[in-house]
Amino acid sequence: MRRFTLRTGIRWKITLAIAAVGALTALALSLVVHSAARVSMLESAREAELERVQFIARTAEAGRKPVWGAKLNDPELPAELREKARSGRRGTYVQESRKAPRVWAAVPLGNGQVLSLNHPFQESANMVRDLDRALVVGSLAVVIGGSALGVLIGGQISSRLRKAAAAAQRVAHGDPDVRVRDAVGGVVRDETDDLARAVDAMADALQQRLEAERRVTADIAHELRTPVTGLLTAAELLPPGRPTELVLDRARAMRALVEDVLEVARLDSASERAELQDVALGEFVSRRVSTLMPEASVRVVADEIVSTDPRRLERILGNLLANAARYGRPPIQVDIEGRVVRVRDHGPGFPEALLLEGPSRFRTGSTDRAGVGHGLGLTIAEGQARVLGARLTFRNVAGPGPGEGSAGAVAVLWLPEHAPTATGSFPIIQLPG
Repeated sequence: MRRFTLRTGIRWKITLAIAAVGALTALALSLVVHSAARVSMLESAREAELERVQFIARTAEAGRKPVWGAKLNDPELPAELREKARSGRRGTYVQESRKAPRVWAAVPLGNGQVLSLNHPFQESANMVRDLDRALVVGSLAVVIGGSALGVLIGGQISSRLRKAAAAAQRVAHGDPDVRVRDAVGGVVRDETDDLARAVDAMADALQQRLEAERRVTADIAHELRTPVTGLLTAAELLPPGRPTELVLDRARAMRALVEDVLEVARLDSASERAELQDVALGEFVSRRVSTLMPEASVRVVADEIVSTDPRRLERILGNLLANAARYGRPPIQVDIEGRVVRVRDHGPGFPEALLLEGPSRFRTGSTDRAGVGHGLGLTIAEGQARVLGARLTFRNVAGPGPGEGSAGAVAVLWLPEHAPTATGSFPIIQLPG
């Protein structure tokens, strides 16, 4: 069962966290302030009401009529307060109501009667409501201000991380001069700089290791070149026969492998430069295909004059055709449309590993279409395309019906509109099948 994941930016996560903390803090403080203010106002109202009823009680005992709405033995007097007054004690009571609480005060008189006074808590209730509105406005201001601060802080962090990711991606695509720490920049130094330094150190170590491996491979191939040439020369001096043919065949294959390894090493060194000429792409490809693979069909949809290196273009075309002939099935079709050259076969298609990761040298086994080969053909084609400033893409053609698999492989060479001025570092683009 596939797990659902929600992708959100770090900016919004920080903003949400600050807003949530601000809202909870504002809510807690608002409840405390509301409760404290209401209790304080009620206590003040009860004390004031008790002082009034005591003053009225003194005048009533002097024979005067109760004033300010005070009543003797009020039937609406709450029972709890009535019992307290009859026991000879004075007291106050808050009677809750939908509109506003009512504050009662009662004192016992000397003749056994109870004098009581009550007033609604209206003005204080209005003050509490005004205070509540002020607290709500203040809480909203805190949440909004916290959210804005979160967007600002999170935006800065997110921007630095995005710059670091973009720089790391350029390093992954083969640009050795990019440094993540320089791309991050900024005045503030935080954990992002530590991450950038770690990535830069890893990239430098990886670059040194790749360079060392490239030098070792080139040195081995260079050292093998002379003995393999001598072996081939010696094999040609053997008397004719089947054993001699086998030795010559293996010697020629070994020499071709050594030459391919040397070519890959030169392409990896990024020292190759294209010798540009203006050629009619449709006519050039048609003549080369007729020479390299006469059985392949060529279709020129639109011809165009391009500035490129004919030798390197022929090398790319020859490797794509050889790959289609070795691992695919006929018919093999070559289409030229403007600056785009497509080579298609009708075989089982490219393996998933190649579509996802691009050509890999010395990749053999069941993941390859035929399970044989050294994996250098497409690697050399990709390297030569990079020297031309071109892109080389790979995809599979879906079968005519559902579940029928691939109906062939397509390699597409995209030549640039402007001639390259230096060896480029363009990635391979894998298109979905």
